[in-house]
Amino acid sequence: MAETSIEWTDATWNPVAGCTILTAGCTNCYAMRMAARLEAMGMEKYRGLTRKTGSRAKWTGKVVTDPNSLAIPSTWSKPRRVFVNSMSDLFHVDVPANFIRQVWSVMEATPRHTYQILTKRPEVMADVLARGDFPVLQNVWLGTSVEDSRVLDRLDDLRRVPAAIRFVSLEPLIGSVAGADLTDIHWAIVGGESGPGAREMDPIWVDEIETMCRRSGTAFFFKQWGGRNKKATGRLLNGQTYDEMPLTSAL
Repeated sequence: MAETSIEWTDATWNPVAGCTILTAGCTNCYAMRMAARLEAMGMEKYRGLTRKTGSRAKWTGKVVTDPNSLAIPSTWSKPRRVFVNSMSDLFHVDVPANFIRQVWSVMEATPRHTYQILTKRPEVMADVLARGDFPVLQNVWLGTSVEDSRVLDRLDDLRRVPAAIRFVSLEPLIGSVAGADLTDIHWAIVGGESGPGAREMDPIWVDEIETMCRRSGTAFFFKQWGGRNKKATGRLLNGQTYDEMPLTSAL
């Protein structure tokens, strides 16, 4: 819950911890490995969130809310881009709507920060936010993860969400998404999988996405090629770095 090396944000904030494996993009989730390490370090918040399967840590499905963490963004005086729940999913079905409202209140009370919320459950996000007591906040960006063509329907659910900025994280990109519709999606992050067991990303898939972004007016951010050592493979695409960000509110 502090500074981060994630290229597209400045800090992480985790009022929720724990998750459930959902689709193929979850197989090598870094958060599972990190949660296991944090539990081994004695952090009570992460106790019982993962189990060992062979040499890997896997989510148990347990999800915990952390009310004590809600005050953290108010202690940051300098404006930051904040990735909300890098260690979970705010719209996991086991996160109570009332707790999501508390998170919303914190974000509303700290407009100096820009909050980036990423979910693999955009259908839940759309349904929860349709209840009428979640204001559209200009400093809150809402996104979904899409790893391959099997989950392209998540983009349709995301389009149902009223948001200042809608974005998609195409990471880990493990297949072509050439059929994706990026209409009303304002930002696309693309990245290969990294760490143990990383699956290879075909450069053609990345070029397809950049072309789609140019056609739809979607800002294009190339995060990494990935691999076991992501620093070795770097971030250059066709000889340059792409750090595009959405410029203004879509509303």
